[in-house]
Amino acid sequence: MFPINWELRFGIVSGEAILGANIFKDVFAGIRDIVGGRSGAYEKELRRTKEIALFEMEEEAKRLGANAVLSVDLDYETLGQNGGMLMVSASGTAVLVE
Repeated sequence: MFPINWELRFGIVSGEAILGANIFKDVFAGIRDIVGGRSGAYEKELRRTKEIALFEMEEEAKRLGANAVLSVDLDYETLGQNGGMLMVSASGTAVLVE
């Protein structure tokens, strides 16, 4: 386990990403919802959105001088008319692990 000097906390850092879902993906997802099964297009967009949010959070931590982020929380939301946009928020505590 890495020792953490709690005096080297930099506070809460966060990253957010919002991506719109393509109209063609919406159509195919709707068809898949009717007949059952998973929507690969939405799952791919959600993973991509999560990666962007985590990257943004990590970049904020680096700017503060941290080299790790603890207790990361991911929140997922849909936005816009008919939930046509995906939003992921990532947050955690930036620290310096020695």
